Amino acid sequence: MSLATLLLGSAYQGYSYAYPHKTAYRPLATPRTLADVWADEPRGALFLYVHVPFCAVRCGFCNLFATTTRDASEVEGYLAAIEHQAKTVSHDLSGARYARLAIGGGTPSYLTAAQIDRLFGVLAQQLGVDPCALPTSFELAPVNTDAARLAALRAHGVDRVSIGVQTFDDDESRALGRPRRRGEVAAAIALLREHGFATLNLDLIYGGAGQSLESWLASLESALRFEPEELYLYPLYVRRLTGLSHRDHRPDDGRLALYRAGRDLLLERGYRQLSMRMFRASHAPATVGPEYCCQRDGMVGLGPGARSYTTELHYSGEYAVGRTGVRAILDRYLRTEDHSLVDYGFALDPEERRRRFVIQGLLQAEGLDLAAYRTRFGNDAERDLSELHELVAHGLATAGADRITLTAAGLERSDVVGPWLASQRVRQLMEGYAWR
Repeated sequence: MSLATLLLGSAYQGYSYAYPHKTAYRPLATPRTLADVWADEPRGALFLYVHVPFCAVRCGFCNLFATTTRDASEVEGYLAAIEHQAKTVSHDLSGARYARLAIGGGTPSYLTAAQIDRLFGVLAQQLGVDPCALPTSFELAPVNTDAARLAALRAHGVDRVSIGVQTFDDDESRALGRPRRRGEVAAAIALLREHGFATLNLDLIYGGAGQSLESWLASLESALRFEPEELYLYPLYVRRLTGLSHRDHRPDDGRLALYRAGRDLLLERGYRQLSMRMFRASHAPATVGPEYCCQRDGMVGLGPGARSYTTELHYSGEYAVGRTGVRAILDRYLRTEDHSLVDYGFALDPEERRRRFVIQGLLQAEGLDLAAYRTRFGNDAERDLSELHELVAHGLATAGADRITLTAAGLERSDVVGPWLASQRVRQLMEGYAWR
């Protein structure tokens, strides 16, 4: 479909948070060993991501690899499996050094304080990771945010915590399939502030049933009272096999107006927009730690649901959203004895590598660094991807000597621009994905 045609439709075609999306991954024709995949890759500044798939409640909008459990032994077994996988990574990626650490899910704060200690101990002993020496992020939910867990996180050097608030309105929370009360959310955020984390991030969602412009701005005002260093504003998507999809829930068509109102409020309050979704306060601390660039450096993921990537190969375990599919993949992970085989992912040919570089740069407010592209690929980005000229022609981007930057109109249509820049191969794979 042409860009002109797409612009006549919804501004929310698909969230391009990574390229390619996991729905483009497939079983590899020839499985490879982990050591072979990383043999010629630089390992001096890797991103380590640890996935914790457990949640107290599965939210209605969530399409992440997550499950609910009441079995404490299963969580202990999962941590043992993470340790087993980490030992393999340590052996097969000898000499690897990590520049970033993030623990997400699911809900990592589902772990008890003792289990948090155990997890960080595994990362230190097996991978040599010292969270005190690198930027480290941890995701929490209000229901299991308590003093013991937060003390454990502070003791291990976590400097950024992220909490999924979504809304401060109780009725809107119920409509999102997230039975959570405003008082519980406010108490959890206050407790986080008391523990002195350097960066507090709050996630909010706009476009849910019953949400008005007034209630959306009221939620933002409630969030701003806590002076978060970062805010992420997410448009609601109702994806296949999620709780909202089973209820035939549809996002409100007024999402773009809500986005604009939220963006304008945050800019007025001194926040800087880094992408369509991300806003950072002027009082946010500067990032301190080893240099890392997602367009250049690799990523290592631990746990099912975690992706890893090198220059030429993105890989992970299989992906699922539905309860049965998630459970089958999780059970298989818990039984895996050999983590040294890579058999599911997406190989990036030169065109895909160029597209990934462009998409990752262009969807950030600072734009695509043309000199960096030329250094990396030996050619001009505008010559390799003629689509960039169309963005400028439609007023969605401006082209300077050093950068191509999305305009305000382009940035607010990031969820059109990103999918439109995907290759035909990636689009076909995503459309043909068998959801489970």
